[in-house]
Amino acid sequence: MAVENHTQVKEFIFLGFSGLPANPTFLFVLFLAAYLAILMGNFMILILVLADSCLHSPMYFFLSHLSCLDICLSTVVIPKMLANFLRQQNSISYRQCLAQTFFLIGFASCEPALLAIMAYDRYAAICRPLHYSLLMSKRVCTQLASATWVWGFLDSAIHTALAANLSFCGVNQIPHIFCDVPPLLTIACSDTRVNELATHITTFFMGLGPFFFIILSYIYILASILRIRSQGGRSKAFSTCASHVIVVSIFIGNGSLNYNRPSAGYSLAMDTLVSTMFCIVTPMLNPLIYSLRNKEVKGALRKVLDCKWRA
Repeated sequence: MAVENHTQVKEFIFLGFSGLPANPTFLFVLFLAAYLAILMGNFMILILVLADSCLHSPMYFFLSHLSCLDICLSTVVIPKMLANFLRQQNSISYRQCLAQTFFLIGFASCEPALLAIMAYDRYAAICRPLHYSLLMSKRVCTQLASATWVWGFLDSAIHTALAANLSFCGVNQIPHIFCDVPPLLTIACSDTRVNELATHITTFFMGLGPFFFIILSYIYILASILRIRSQGGRSKAFSTCASHVIVVSIFIGNGSLNYNRPSAGYSLAMDTLVSTMFCIVTPMLNPLIYSLRNKEVKGALRKVLDCKWRA
């Protein structure tokens, strides 16, 4: 019986930026500026939530976890990109690729679950105000946040373990800008049916499941808001939910495109754009959306700035 000669690759080459006319120096400056904006915006949210007692509520507790996830998600991807731009060599070792895949999927899988919990928090606050302190006690919030992280990295461990068993037969050019399961499946020479089945199943439970829960929560929220007679109370309720709806729409939309791309008619340039939106633009926009549309966050920021100015 003939034995197939399968050569396991030791490193991968990213092709995502190969078709762009921009030079590596410009890309380095652009992505460095985006990364610094992500760090400053999300660390600002974390500092404000810790510093201002007015923000010591379940909504801002979960918002701080969202900021932490955005920092981690971008850190998994951008520093490696910056290093490659400096070296002018878009490569990553096999082990680093698996590690990047593990942490990327882990943090990305945590976020839909966290957004669903934040939707439930808004449901409890608006639809069940008399029971809110019981439904969203400190203990419950801690348990929900912990379950989110465990949920995400359990999903990540499954996908990474399956990806580690793939063979690549010497093919090491990834049509992407970072390591992830879908682009790895496109260059694998071994049977990927189990990996694809796992991707479809977890996409439903990790993505569509939380999305449908969020939709259901906001149907109840909208019905309760419409029953509020006071125009001011109705406006306040709409305002507290608007930021969350925008963040959910951006993340779920980009995530669906990133992990459910069509098999044909999807150019490398479009793939690069979608991936950039998912891992870079979304974490950069989240703190802006919450800070610009939220009076309590803006008030906390003014307090911190006033204290520093007086000091």
